[in-house]
Amino acid sequence: MATTPRPLVPHHVAIVMDGNGRWATKRFLPRIAGHKQGVDALSRCVKACLERGIGVLTVFAFSSENWNRPSDEVFGLMELMVLSLSREVPRLNANGVQLHFVGDRQRLSEKVQAGLAQAELDTAGNRRLILNVCFNYGGRWDIAQAAQKLASRGEAITERSLDGAMALAHVPDPDLLIRTGGELRISNFLLWQVAYSELHFTDKLWPEFDEAALDEAIAVFRTRERRFGKTSAQVSGDKHNQNDKAA
Repeated sequence: MATTPRPLVPHHVAIVMDGNGRWATKRFLPRIAGHKQGVDALSRCVKACLERGIGVLTVFAFSSENWNRPSDEVFGLMELMVLSLSREVPRLNANGVQLHFVGDRQRLSEKVQAGLAQAELDTAGNRRLILNVCFNYGGRWDIAQAAQKLASRGEAITERSLDGAMALAHVPDPDLLIRTGGELRISNFLLWQVAYSELHFTDKLWPEFDEAALDEAIAVFRTRERRFGKTSAQVSGDKHNQNDKAA
């Protein structure tokens, strides 16, 4: 009996989780309530990625520009991070999720820094899904820190060496970048890594993002022809050659 081929899914999905504050404002709730709902949406998304065989999920949780928000919201986000770690890490660990926190930790409190490091240590042996949480992260910061790292070692700065010094060097570049909330921009997220990513924008606010929304993004991804600078004829030829080798 013939088996049905596994549906094509992107190996690495990156998400700008936008719209938490607007979700709360629409419901006459404090903005932090939207961020709490956003944590629940991320939990659903992780579960959906595990079920669909996605290997890497990278999310934008707190940008280097978010420090400019009202101080009470920033404080609430930091406290929410600590609470979320205590609640979510055991669940992520049980499901084989390896956590990485990507960004500049120097400005974070010792309490937050310790929580991030412990979560990474606790989940280091997991292999089902790599979850990168970009916290106090910016794409320009990432490029600058990579260049500084190479310069301090006396290494030549090339595309290849920069790529290896990036904060996400432990995973391949994203295949699919999703942004929720209706905005049509990248907002300083993974500027180096998304050079050839497929982009998908949705009007859904992040707390509303669910399995169906993820499946819609994956369906759009499947319709894209990923040429990486080649022509369509070359891509078709490469696929034909791969099929011949597999036959």
